[in-house]
Amino acid sequence: MSETGRTEGEAGVRLRLDIAYDGAAFSGWARQPGLRTVQGALEAALATVFGRWGEPPQLTVAGRTDAGVHATGQVAHLDLSPDQWAALTRPKRPSADGTVRDPFAGLVRRLNGLAGPDGDVVVSRASVAPAGFDARFSPVWRRYRYRVADLDAPRDPLRRGHTTWYPGRLDQAAMERGALRLLGLHDFAAFCKPRDGATTIRTLQEFRWDREPDGVLVASLQADAFCHSMVRAMVGGTLAVGEGRLTPDQLDDLRIAEERTSAFTVAPARGLTLTEVGYPDDDALEARAEQTRARRDAEGHRPGDLQADLGR
Repeated sequence: MSETGRTEGEAGVRLRLDIAYDGAAFSGWARQPGLRTVQGALEAALATVFGRWGEPPQLTVAGRTDAGVHATGQVAHLDLSPDQWAALTRPKRPSADGTVRDPFAGLVRRLNGLAGPDGDVVVSRASVAPAGFDARFSPVWRRYRYRVADLDAPRDPLRRGHTTWYPGRLDQAAMERGALRLLGLHDFAAFCKPRDGATTIRTLQEFRWDREPDGVLVASLQADAFCHSMVRAMVGGTLAVGEGRLTPDQLDDLRIAEERTSAFTVAPARGLTLTEVGYPDDDALEARAEQTRARRDAEGHRPGDLQADLGR
């Protein structure tokens, strides 16, 4: 792909979309027959916009999210055919005030009107992707936040769809100690739903708990990638520590055992938000994507597993 985002040969163009959504009304990111999903809503909108100029574009996402999980910093890419790119950028007459239409602003406006007329999914930006960009394989990290209101925090009805109400008092310092035990490169099988052929080895770069001025507890987590249910399971494990049902050392012992456990409950989806996806500098995007693909191939992934284990 060239510096303009055009692929060699067919001169197609790759676009990057920055996306936010309230996950409450969606059955997750991935398209599913008969269910409303974020991918399904956006791809239906893309089909309306570009379908007359060829096969409707499909989205590749940085991290699939489960039903009920939110996002403020989701990233996806799509590839336009030469005809679709020409239709998007075809010169239009200047408006009455002499301004020339921005094709990307127009695309964002149309996608939002079609995919999320009620505002529960919003494309905040569309742009030509840099050379070598792959929303799924180029990231170097993904960041999530999880909100919990225990008995010492207010029950804000306006934020009930984005905060888990916990029926007990939680020791933030103990939760922080438990979270620190999990940092680093480990096999997180104890915190991941098993998938045939998919690795559970991840590098957890950050996991901390803070109590906001209003008393709400907020977890911040960052890793190179997260396997299925990993974030909510680690949150659930540290909540058990905060209530005194587990010690930080016991939580670490569960990680070391590398087996799925019933010693804690996976936290509900409503409190979780994907906030940001980190990418390397533009000149390192292609190398990063190739490195990620090679590593996952070496770990024995089936093709269908490649996206499924990249984020929750």
